Amino acid sequence: MARRRQPVSTASTLNTGTLTPIFVRLKLSLLRNGLRQSSGRRAAYIASIVVTLLFAAGQLIGLIALRGNDHADSVVVLLTAVLALGWAFMPLFFPSGDETLDPTRLVMLPLHPRPLVSALLVSSLVGIGPLFTLCLAVGSAFALAHGAFAVVVSVVGATLTLLVCVALARAVAAANIRLLTSRKGRDLAVLSGLVIAIGIQVVNFGAQRLGDAGGLSALDPAARIARWLPPASAIGAMDSASEGAYATALTQLALAALALILLLRSWQRSLTKLMTSPDGSTLAAASEPTRKESATGLHRLLPEGRTSTVMQRSLRYVWRDPKTKAAWVTALAIGLIVPLFNALQGTGSIYFACFAAGMLGIQMYNQFGQDTSAFWMVALTISSTRDAYIELRARALALLVITLPYTAVVVALTAALLGDWQALPEVLGLSFALLGAMLATGAVASARFPYSIPQDSAYKNVAPGQVGLAWISIFGGMISAAVLCAPVIALTIWLHASNSQSALWLLLPVGAAYGTLIGWAGIRMAAPQTANRLPEILAAVSKG
Repeated sequence: MARRRQPVSTASTLNTGTLTPIFVRLKLSLLRNGLRQSSGRRAAYIASIVVTLLFAAGQLIGLIALRGNDHADSVVVLLTAVLALGWAFMPLFFPSGDETLDPTRLVMLPLHPRPLVSALLVSSLVGIGPLFTLCLAVGSAFALAHGAFAVVVSVVGATLTLLVCVALARAVAAANIRLLTSRKGRDLAVLSGLVIAIGIQVVNFGAQRLGDAGGLSALDPAARIARWLPPASAIGAMDSASEGAYATALTQLALAALALILLLRSWQRSLTKLMTSPDGSTLAAASEPTRKESATGLHRLLPEGRTSTVMQRSLRYVWRDPKTKAAWVTALAIGLIVPLFNALQGTGSIYFACFAAGMLGIQMYNQFGQDTSAFWMVALTISSTRDAYIELRARALALLVITLPYTAVVVALTAALLGDWQALPEVLGLSFALLGAMLATGAVASARFPYSIPQDSAYKNVAPGQVGLAWISIFGGMISAAVLCAPVIALTIWLHASNSQSALWLLLPVGAAYGTLIGWAGIRMAAPQTANRLPEILAAVSKG
């Protein structure tokens, strides 16, 4: 390790003053060259800048309008705390958004960690995120600062807020860079959409609860705690200075400055470790003995023969393939969030629990697309309609291993939150019928409208030129599934209309039987189409 650090002495003249302009130009060059790659990327970047500037301008105007409001300090302090959380976690989900987040690219350069930290910190101030954070800090100063001393504190506080947020993102990224450049890191990037979806639901729920609790005054208890946590403490110092609590303001600024120092030291330690130690991520894996997965696991409970093999392959896709894992986790999370959040808000219905079955049923669509070009190995094992039937049936059974218990849990939780246990059997029956219908239409859609899923992009789930196939497969199948469920839905409506409350429990066995029957019929119908269209399916799923 000492040998790798020897060249540092030959570059002692590269201090912070000379490194900083170099890294700023490097950041600008990376942005410029990235925009030159394609017109689509350039358009997306320009659109993101416009949207961010508009949102930042609206936020700035809103914060200025809060000036003089009794609860302005609570709003801006909590906004800063939420923004800091975004700075901390976004590098984990968007590691490829900034090439300079990966310090391992600088390992071979003769650079000291300390001037490198300073140069990277300054270059990190170039971008959309820092501009948005600066607008929040400036708006907070306008909303809270009253008096000459408060203005001085605001200047210092806004600067500390920006620096702490940027240093926090850099420290987290440097500490987790081995994760971000691994397969698990790519999984996190794929799951970023899930985080955004959950965040939107949480914000929506919080806004509604805020309205029910009597307005901005409900934020005061949380703000009293957050104003002592950096970087929100730097914003809280502005309000303290305006109220004449000078000692409190200085203490809050000191907390933010201390946090900045600790983050920079943590960042420096991570850089030193990365630049002086080898990457042993593969050494431990190589030294571990190969585990015989056939000796343990779920396969003991699975049927023998082809069905067991196909089910194991499908379940391993769910666990190992980033795209399949992202689709499943998103479906599981949103299928739970929608009914439960609506129930918590008091505006939901137990019938919303059927949404979980619908979200998971979508996973049956485009079954062969997740195989990509490797589908040729599956195609070699299908020589008859019987083989195709067993293949599709096993994939449907693998889906049911997760979906059936999950659907029952979601329906039970929704019923518990609403206190509507009487409707539990009928909703379960409807969910099972919907699930069976989606298995049927998903099997047919997989055979008739397969499409490729690109593996080289975390954010593209359809290969170019196949978007129409994806729309037909998913939305056409969902509409068809709803039509296929019409008999069970009609029976439910008739039982309610005839006031036959005592017979509603029959919907559970009827829905389960109907779902089983319609699912079996759909797979039987899709089997000959699959067997006859193997070359077309292989060509379609290999385009990505």
